[in-house]
Amino acid sequence: MSNMLDIWDDRPYSFRNYIGRPAGDEDIAVAEKELGYKLPESYKQLIKVHNGGVLKKNTVTVDDTDYYAEGLYGIDPEAKHSLLSRQFGNRFWIEEWEYPEIGIVIADTPSAGHDMFFLDYRKCGPAGEPAVVLIDQEFDYAILPVADSFEEFLHMLHE
Repeated sequence: MSNMLDIWDDRPYSFRNYIGRPAGDEDIAVAEKELGYKLPESYKQLIKVHNGGVLKKNTVTVDDTDYYAEGLYGIDPEAKHSLLSRQFGNRFWIEEWEYPEIGIVIADTPSAGHDMFFLDYRKCGPAGEPAVVLIDQEFDYAILPVADSFEEFLHMLHE
């Protein structure tokens, strides 16, 4: 994986809401157990270097349409926006907002929860390599395929 440090916007808002303490192998094992899914290797490598944050490279183009990812979730349960957060974590979006249980919320958007990026494990199972999709809550939870893998999603991000 290429140097992915250039995707981040490390402003104070990011530190207050997204960036968690450095993640190690033990943290990742705990997260995978709690989530019930194996995290993609490229995601694990990324959060060991930068455990979540607001994205500078925040745009993904699919079929000539731009979609925006505000922040990428890390795994620190103390971060407000993280996979394991009690406030805005994976379970919150599925239980409170009724997003479908197809995997893991990986990134939010500027829409304040009305569409979210997910790791989609429907085809690969909980231990496989998930695709990345965008789910639109306002359009009956329509699912838009974005990338075949998390690594591909990272490489698609641009300013």
